[in-house]
Amino acid sequence: MAGSDINRVLVANRGEIARRVFKTCRRLGIGTVAVYSDPDAQAPFAREADRAVAIGGPAPADSYLRGDAVIDAALSAGADAIHPGYGFLAENADFARAVTAAGLIWVGPSPEAIEAMGSKTDARDRMERAGVPVLPGQRLDDQIGTGGGAGDGLAVIAEGIGFPLLVKASAGGGGKGMRLVEAPAELESGVQGARREAAGAFGDGAVFLERFAPRSRHVEIQILGDSHGTVAALGERDCSVQRRHQKVIEESPSPAVDDELRQAMSAAAVAAGEELAYVGAGTVEFLLTEQGEFFFLEVNTRLQVEHPVTELVTGLDLVELQLHVAEGGALPSEALSPVMRGHAIEARLYAEDAANDFLPVTGTLSRFSVPGDVRVDTGVEDGAQISRYYDPMVAKVIAHGATRAAAARLLADSLARAQLHGTITNRDFLVGVLRHEEFLDGRADTSFLERHDPAQLAAPLLSGESERLAVAAAALALQARRRRDARVLAAMPSGWRNVPAAPHEITFHGGDGGLAGGERALVVAYAFDRANRLVTLTVDGEAIESPVLHACTPEMVDLEARGHRRRYAVHAEPSGAVHVNTESGQVSLAEQPRHPRAEEDAAAGSLASPMPGAVRKVLAAAGEQVDKGQPLLVIEAMKMEHEIAAPVAGSLEKMRVAEGDQVDAGTILAVIGEAP
Repeated sequence: MAGSDINRVLVANRGEIARRVFKTCRRLGIGTVAVYSDPDAQAPFAREADRAVAIGGPAPADSYLRGDAVIDAALSAGADAIHPGYGFLAENADFARAVTAAGLIWVGPSPEAIEAMGSKTDARDRMERAGVPVLPGQRLDDQIGTGGGAGDGLAVIAEGIGFPLLVKASAGGGGKGMRLVEAPAELESGVQGARREAAGAFGDGAVFLERFAPRSRHVEIQILGDSHGTVAALGERDCSVQRRHQKVIEESPSPAVDDELRQAMSAAAVAAGEELAYVGAGTVEFLLTEQGEFFFLEVNTRLQVEHPVTELVTGLDLVELQLHVAEGGALPSEALSPVMRGHAIEARLYAEDAANDFLPVTGTLSRFSVPGDVRVDTGVEDGAQISRYYDPMVAKVIAHGATRAAAARLLADSLARAQLHGTITNRDFLVGVLRHEEFLDGRADTSFLERHDPAQLAAPLLSGESERLAVAAAALALQARRRRDARVLAAMPSGWRNVPAAPHEITFHGGDGGLAGGERALVVAYAFDRANRLVTLTVDGEAIESPVLHACTPEMVDLEARGHRRRYAVHAEPSGAVHVNTESGQVSLAEQPRHPRAEEDAAAGSLASPMPGAVRKVLAAAGEQVDKGQPLLVIEAMKMEHEIAAPVAGSLEKMRVAEGDQVDAGTILAVIGEAP
């Protein structure tokens, strides 16, 4: 249907992806249609579309991956085009064919191009024939590395490629189905683990081996093609800061690419696109070595999550260009010769615990606000539920500046000031990376998080006296909240006037979720004189010097210490959690009741699940002696496998779960008795 106008688009995706496409459609006067699963019925993207169609759920296989239901929804809603977003069915060639067979416009590359790049092994072969440099590697037969006696063949192949190497899923991407193997002893388990994860994430367990180049960078070229045979390159993005081979920070341009290298990589990317007769937006990904050599990794036949950095430096709207070429239009001159202005950096804000091996978390995001002159692409709002069924990304926050240093400074400041309440996020980790000397010097590569402990990078932004002052602000705001009168306090609340000189105390405790103080109690003590002036203020036994309370409400505390006056935004939740935001970071606390109810402790030796998910493998049985650190189970959460290890040595008294079980965070998985 090339040459047809698009008047209404169905976006076959959810969350921030759907909202991103809707934004451009609204600017162009194009109608929008959303499809949504059961848990997403009240999600912002479903409410914001002109029309929305329920397609089942909650799991993607029961909703967003049902191509027939998506096409039926488009036809019933009067859409004339389907935009797949960047996930789910975006790189499904059969779905693309079915869309066009139904008489709808497919906003994406041809099914043939998708199919050609759907297998990374076939893609490697084709790119090599097109003259694009590729790393040494080899696909694996289905029987090699299964533990069925073919291990010798696997070892021979691996030795021929050389260690260290990567086991990579032939289908899919995003770091799923990928294992780093540094020694022969790790090879067979790495292949098996990658196969399981790839089969679970993509329905295809095929894997291949590829040479691993340490201290390399992940640099990709954005390409656009039209149906008239033109392919253009729109500059590069550096996506080297990764955890588990998944991108965390992306930027454009790359600090490691000069004009000469940019031209060479762009020419290779255009050659790849021309080889595929590529139409639409796509990304050619390369590995850039320390020596300045680059090698083909893959072609993503879709719009990428990190496309906003390209938009900010080129001034182009990639979704608009996708729609334009899908209508049969030729690439405009501004896309053929893009001008790059300034620097853009994107941070992926996830609901995950960076200090605990990046484990995904669920919960309610009670407040979400990111200040500053930044772009925020998100699918959430206050009160959003972080579900275990979908990717835990909360938002993409993107800053643009005249220089790289200016963009990094702006992005770090906006994240530090953000109000992110109710669940754990990787915000402090992101700020730690953005302010790290190695990143600021432009030296970060794909092994950055191997050299720098993520737990240290994720250390709370507030510490020492700045943290104590924030905790004190929480206590003062809670007392103000308890007053019936919400007027601003100039000194102490009226309820304290009976004994103005008597000390008052509020005790907080910490725990999971980045709460200040960990599990220790934090006691805030304060007293006022007869003139209602704050005279003493201590936190955790340490006195705050020269405190002056200028004003206080349940939501805001204006507090001075040692001549420095600061304002604190305070948000108390019905659950008892209290969040304090400052210009430098956030503290989250929970008030400790004066008379806490006794809770029944879990049995000694209980091993609780750190996340919700599905038990994929049980590696030990009741009655076995286990060592500290020995893997006991494999849990899959949000399409990633996580090994759960024994916290202590001892006898495995009970294994309470079996393969296939669904578990919640905190579920007791096993009980380990003390070692004799």
